Amino acid sequence: MSAPGTDTTAGRPSSASPPRFHWLRDQLRNIAPFITLLSLVVFFSVASPASFLTWDNLANILTQISVTGIIATGLTFVILCAEIDLSVGSVANAVGVVLAFFTAQDASVNIANVPLPGWIAILLALVSAVAFGVVTALGVTVIGIPSFIMTLAMLQIGAGVCAMLVRGQIAYNVPDFIKVLGSKAVGPVPWIVIVAALVLAVGHFVLTYTRFGRYVYMVGGNREAAEYSGVNVKAIVASVMIIGAVCSGFAGMLGVAHLGSAQQDEFVDYLLDSIAAVVVGGTSLFGGQGGIPNTIAGLFVLGVLNNGLDHVKIDSFLKVLIRGLILLAALIINIYAQRMRSRWT
Repeated sequence: MSAPGTDTTAGRPSSASPPRFHWLRDQLRNIAPFITLLSLVVFFSVASPASFLTWDNLANILTQISVTGIIATGLTFVILCAEIDLSVGSVANAVGVVLAFFTAQDASVNIANVPLPGWIAILLALVSAVAFGVVTALGVTVIGIPSFIMTLAMLQIGAGVCAMLVRGQIAYNVPDFIKVLGSKAVGPVPWIVIVAALVLAVGHFVLTYTRFGRYVYMVGGNREAAEYSGVNVKAIVASVMIIGAVCSGFAGMLGVAHLGSAQQDEFVDYLLDSIAAVVVGGTSLFGGQGGIPNTIAGLFVLGVLNNGLDHVKIDSFLKVLIRGLILLAALIINIYAQRMRSRWT
């Protein structure tokens, strides 16, 4: 007699997987970040109870992950389509610099900029973000350049825009409206936290409750099947690349207000942080699985990790290593979960 759950003709697991594996197969990618988060909270609570477990520190964590959260929202759309965008940090930096370039600066700022009314500066910054996204989308969908290579080129282009506009100098002023959103608060809650929460909520609504969101999952899950179903795959891929650029640009605008300056190489770390947030949260690098709740979990894992390491006075170089190891662990879980799903389906 053959063993239960074995295909007697092929000698391999049948498509009817044992019931005990169904839940683990489907939820491993979602459970892992919450276990990681809980472990980090417990560890840092024990290691530094007086300063870590406070409402003020929670507010600090939320503020620290807000810019990353806005970028990661757009990147979630991209990765769900089984694409990648390496230009998110550079685009955020470039759009923030564009905003400052069109805002009146103090005489001490040695930049030959073009001062314009605040609303025009904001509009031009948003247009530049869309432009970055459109160029990326055309390269990926029309010319056929792989998104990895195309966005690597856009990373350099964004860095070049920053260098050309500020020429190694630092600008400080941004329009008042952006300054309020980036650096002011409503009572105890910073505006930037509220804006990040709204962006994440809108992203979740679009992915969960709209036809476009369903198409994003279809394209990421099985591009060929999506085409046979009548989905315009190129249009969906182009759309997510533009969404990613717009989210990055908006984050860049708020980021320069939050950080208090616009300069070259200011958003370098946001590329790794945003990708890590999406992947650590459990969204599949192969597309079609995951979503904004996973990204939120990943954001909290990174936020608690970075904040907690500061509280326990870990060496800054070791901090970078630990973050890399956490990302590596998340990638291993991501790949392992994908293999489990393939094996038992």
